[in-house]
Amino acid sequence: MSSIVKVDTIQENTSANGITVDGLNIKDSKLVTANSVVTANITDANVTLAKLAGDSVDATKIANNAISEEHLDVTSITGHTAETSIADGDTILIHDASASALRKMTKANFVAGVGETNKPIFKVRGSNQTISHNTDTKMTIDSEDIDTDNCFDLAGTKRFVPNKAGKYFFTLSLFCPTGDDINYFNASVRKNNSGAGGFSGVQRDYNNVSYSGIIEANGSGDYFEAFCEQESGGNRTINVTEFSAFYIGN
Repeated sequence: MSSIVKVDTIQENTSANGITVDGLNIKDSKLVTANSVVTANITDANVTLAKLAGDSVDATKIANNAISEEHLDVTSITGHTAETSIADGDTILIHDASASALRKMTKANFVAGVGETNKPIFKVRGSNQTISHNTDTKMTIDSEDIDTDNCFDLAGTKRFVPNKAGKYFFTLSLFCPTGDDINYFNASVRKNNSGAGGFSGVQRDYNNVSYSGIIEANGSGDYFEAFCEQESGGNRTINVTEFSAFYIGN
């Protein structure tokens, strides 16, 4: 007696009938087990935006340094609420070049580090002093209006000894309170008791002279003093209405 053998119908491998991988039909979800689909079997084209759920990519899935400027839109800044003022404790984002990293900084610290404070600054005055004819004379200084860094020695040498290297803007103004016009009236700032490196200004047939100039200091010993020379044929009473300087940079 012959046997009857049942033969299953072999279907075409189509999307309707299922997709076979190495003979396995994965149309039936029961045949797909946990971890049975590995990344080696997923091509780049298989994963599309439509397959990603909303907010499915969070910070844990973004590698460090993965987001650069090319991935940022201007709305990263323009999309935020605008501020019309900033408090000292508010923070801003900066790039720390020495560490090659982003850092936050308070407004107070940022402002303190921006620009120049123009210090040290000093401004002093002097009382009446008798100046001989044709004699370069160091001026008496006895009153101090400003001395931010204690660089002017009012009690002793009457010198300005800056504590920072760089260029300084000096002003020296002299006045003859008796009203006498002086034929040659010279105001000079001497550097290290020498005309070299300092400056001078001359006024003729007038009772006052004022001059300003820029002088460079090394910040470690250079000193500056106020001098007057007058040529009137005799002694004259002169005082310092202003001797001042402030740092302007390198």
